Amino acid sequence: MFPKIENFIQELISDFDSISSERKVLLQKLSAYIQSKLDAKEHINLVYICTHNSRRSHFGQVWSKVAADYYGIKNISTFSGGTEATAFNSNAINSLKRVGFEISQTTESSNPVYHVFHSEDKFSICFSKTYVHEANPKENFAAIMTCSDAEENCPFIPGVDLRIGTTYDDPKAFDNTELQDAKYDERSKQIALETFFVFSNLKK
Repeated sequence: MFPKIENFIQELISDFDSISSERKVLLQKLSAYIQSKLDAKEHINLVYICTHNSRRSHFGQVWSKVAADYYGIKNISTFSGGTEATAFNSNAINSLKRVGFEISQTTESSNPVYHVFHSEDKFSICFSKTYVHEANPKENFAAIMTCSDAEENCPFIPGVDLRIGTTYDDPKAFDNTELQDAKYDERSKQIALETFFVFSNLKK
């Protein structure tokens, strides 16, 4: 794992006490789901869902991939999707770069594909898509709703084992303001913190 990301993680895991008790109860439901899959020796699929699949859902996909690697959870895949497709937002990309990710754009289009590396040979494939896109699992997965709009507008998700609403404020509200970078970094860190808490509860 890249040293800058590893240092960031060390700060995260020393800050679990900052998560409220109420929030921990919610997050532990996701931990229990993943643990049940581990115990049954089944593959784990996590799909992070937001409206445009451009910011928070990608943070969820990427940080859960990193957490799985950090805690040595092998049998897992992480995905993201939206109620509509747009593009992986450049402010979210830049926020991940500031933490230490190396990101390469692999296609040229209005909705490019990116490889988001957290180590020399491990990466997440990120592009905007709907949650029913062919790249995402169709059954036996947990749907983690990262925004209230998607939570309200996805009344039914076919094939889901667990649906859980871990909603986060949208950093988009600060686009083109002096707080833009700070708010994107704040949201990425919050999602990372809670994701690492989820994985810290697992027993292999």
